[in-house]
Amino acid sequence: MAWIRRKLRDQLVYARVGADGALVTDGDGRVDIKYSLAEGAKIYRAASRNLAAAGEGVDVAPIADVEAKVAAHPEGAIVIYTDGACTGNPGPMGVGVVILRGAERRELSEFLGHGTNNIAELTAIELALDALGEADHASPVLVHADSSYAIGLLASGWRAKANQELVERLRVKARRFTKLRFVKVAGHAGVPENERCDELARDAITRTQA
Repeated sequence: MAWIRRKLRDQLVYARVGADGALVTDGDGRVDIKYSLAEGAKIYRAASRNLAAAGEGVDVAPIADVEAKVAAHPEGAIVIYTDGACTGNPGPMGVGVVILRGAERRELSEFLGHGTNNIAELTAIELALDALGEADHASPVLVHADSSYAIGLLASGWRAKANQELVERLRVKARRFTKLRFVKVAGHAGVPENERCDELARDAITRTQA
């Protein structure tokens, strides 16, 4: 089965394509989409006219067998998962990060104070990049996040209408890495490390409020 990454409004999704790479539409011009490549992920229908290109810089799988592509990581890659949480929006914020380096695993959980969910999502990525050393700048680094907002700003060239100082600081840090890729994952869809990051972020808030 072949799927390609597309943007539905502001959400990144997977759309069904044929062997030629073209969207498979029905008589009404609708196409199968899903928000996750996980086995058993629910399939929805969307009008093909509402599906836009996902944008360059995001981890895009443009051909068949995307499941294998998403599962595979470059040899020696540093694999990172990030998430931000906010109790109320705005409200108390926390971030969670999981960094996988071969057999080594590192988890980060930090309370940020009062702010918005978008700030938490961006700061989680910043915390992850700050946790890497200068020697890692030339290594393959894959940052997984479930925030279309954060990935759009950092990998798809979206213009920052808010949080401009934070976004620009993060863009500068991201440019230090020569093999950095951002991978959009579906939130609360059973992706283990993404779920763990959410837990770490919420634990950070809970610890502070206790």
